[in-house]
Amino acid sequence: MPDEFNPAEMVARFRERAAAVRSRGIPPIEGAERRRFVEQAKLDYMDFAMIGDADASLDDGVLTLKVDLRPSSGSKGEDRDASTGEAPKS
Repeated sequence: MPDEFNPAEMVARFRERAAAVRSRGIPPIEGAERRRFVEQAKLDYMDFAMIGDADASLDDGVLTLKVDLRPSSGSKGEDRDASTGEAPKS
C-alpha cells in the first residue's frame, strides 16, 4: 500500500462518483435494457454515496469505514448531502 494513501481523499472521490452517477444522463436505450440501466445507476449511487458519507480511518494498515445507516434525525447522513458531502444550506 502506498505511504501517501489518504482515507479522507478516497471518501471524497466516492462523493464525486455519487454526484457523477446522479447527474449523468440515460443513453438512448429502450425497454428492459433501460430499466436495467436505471436500476444499476440507483445501486451505484447508493453504494458510492454510502462510502462517500463514511468516516474513514487507517490504523496500522487497516482501513476502517464507519457508515451510520440509522434513519433517525441527527445522524450524519441527515446532516449532509450524500452526493456532495456538504451540509445543507440554510
